[in-house]
Amino acid sequence: MRISISAGTLFIFPLEKVFGMAREVGFDGVELVINQEFQKVNTRRLIKELAATLPILSIHAPFMPLDGWGGPIDSLKRCVEIAADCGIGLINFHPPSWLGIEVAYWRWLYRINDFQKEIGEDRVALTLENMPWTGKYRINGYILSETQKMIEFLQERNLYLTFDCTHMGSGRANFINDFYLFYNSGRIRNIHFSDYGHGRQHLIPGHGILPLTRFLNHLRNTAYNETLTLELSPHEFPKGEQIIIDSLKEILSYLRRETAKTTP
Repeated sequence: MRISISAGTLFIFPLEKVFGMAREVGFDGVELVINQEFQKVNTRRLIKELAATLPILSIHAPFMPLDGWGGPIDSLKRCVEIAADCGIGLINFHPPSWLGIEVAYWRWLYRINDFQKEIGEDRVALTLENMPWTGKYRINGYILSETQKMIEFLQERNLYLTFDCTHMGSGRANFINDFYLFYNSGRIRNIHFSDYGHGRQHLIPGHGILPLTRFLNHLRNTAYNETLTLELSPHEFPKGEQIIIDSLKEILSYLRRETAKTTP
């Protein structure tokens, strides 16, 4: 199992610094979030420069409008082209928001019969992410929020999953049963790991209410051999580069310890 870190965890730093810090901590790679830094640059050149510091294990497609990237459909297709050119094997993207009335995107999603062939061109694995319940009334504003319906969609249309712990935990604090339902479908290719509590997402493990150590122990006992991606809010850390690095080293040590296979 490879342990990665989302670049969004260190969003307050320039990307070159993010990759340098991730390498110093000891992560196996980075999930690169396509954000505002990719609006007016040569994207392929920047990605190759960053990957020289630490491998990019996945790309998170834009989840907000970016100049030159188009809407969610065009930006996803562009991510596929870039990932294939740069040797990055996985792209994660969000489903349409019914609350945000993303009707055209919604209709497009349901027109695809085989995502790996039609969109990924069998060169890049595409993963859809399960989304959170938010607000006073705990509403999930995205389609496919029910576990079984999402599994059926993934299987019918040859699409993989990024299983997000904090998103699932925002609706069901004891989310391990839902994880197993997804795991048994054979669709999980990436896991976003963080805590959740009291309406706050992407917390440091132990800062919320989720049974994360138990989850990691369950994960250790499966045959899962893909990527576990630490995805934290940058606001979780105190100010100071060295303090952040030391905190991440502790978290990475915890992740490696709790997921290590025991030998008989």
